[in-house]
Amino acid sequence: MSELQRLKGLLPPENQSWVFIEAAAAIDPPLITLEEIGRDEVEIQVDLEQWDYLAQDHRNLLFWHEVGRIQNDTIPRDGWEMAALAIGLGGAIGELWVQDGLLLLMALGLSGFAGYRLYLKNNSEKRLQDAISADERAIDLACRFGYSVPNAYKSLGGALKDLVEKSRKKKKRTFYEDRLEALRKSAEKARAEMASQEGSKKSVTSENVYG
Repeated sequence: MSELQRLKGLLPPENQSWVFIEAAAAIDPPLITLEEIGRDEVEIQVDLEQWDYLAQDHRNLLFWHEVGRIQNDTIPRDGWEMAALAIGLGGAIGELWVQDGLLLLMALGLSGFAGYRLYLKNNSEKRLQDAISADERAIDLACRFGYSVPNAYKSLGGALKDLVEKSRKKKKRTFYEDRLEALRKSAEKARAEMASQEGSKKSVTSENVYG
């Protein structure tokens, strides 16, 4: 079985008919990424050359992170905002010339909305929160596919640690470190909840997320 076929088998049933998995074809592609390829169709693209160096458990959790992004509807989409911003600004300038107040307000409204969407798309805090939410989904998906809670945390934590070590750019490394710290806090919370439910402290420890 090829790696792409194996990953296809890790898709939840509700995603199998419209989520596709392909080898990345771009020059110097990211390890794994998403692309919307059509109406209600999404492609997960994997750079198999980098991917093969990761442990299988780490691959699984990084894959489920991307599935989590799909389920959370945080898929990157075409940059219509730039086109809308240009149209709105162009329209505003034109309406200043002809002095049509209503159309001017509409053009300014379009520009403002597009600018706000661009701000959200490029806001680093929102990107981090979206990634943390997808990490939480990845833990849930791992448990659906037979992982114990401690092993799910340990595998995702190990994968993030790998990404930290391999990231050359400081900004990207900090992004992974922030996700790792959020995962550690989530693991502590899960440990406390499981200890409370089972009357035991042999559940998830915060060290688990570091592999």
